[in-house]
Amino acid sequence: MPEFSDQTPQTALPPDYERLVRFLVEPFLEKPDSLKIDCETRPAKARVWVRLAFADSDKGRVFGRGGRTIQSIRTVLETAAQVVGHSIHLEIYGERDEKAESSKREAPKRSSTYQPPVIKKVNQESE
Repeated sequence: MPEFSDQTPQTALPPDYERLVRFLVEPFLEKPDSLKIDCETRPAKARVWVRLAFADSDKGRVFGRGGRTIQSIRTVLETAAQVVGHSIHLEIYGERDEKAESSKREAPKRSSTYQPPVIKKVNQESE
């Protein structure tokens, strides 16, 4: 049975967030060279900001259906951060822009009154 360290969050070493993000995101990218990661840590507040940028063509693969994949990546990062007493925020370049664009789009206008389709009767002459 493997032995577990009894390190408390105060004595545990912080994870290498950049390597962890790269490990989690690169498998979904068709163009892994396009991945750019910026990690900013604030030791005084125990906060970490991770910013990602990658090719637009890979966004669907990274986000997954309904955002499930990116949510899983966020969960792994949050769990790793909590172990050492950090809070983490993952921001993806262009994500806010897409949310803003989708909220700006108007829903199709619908008429408020229902009008049934007009059915024309065709006179058939008997043979």
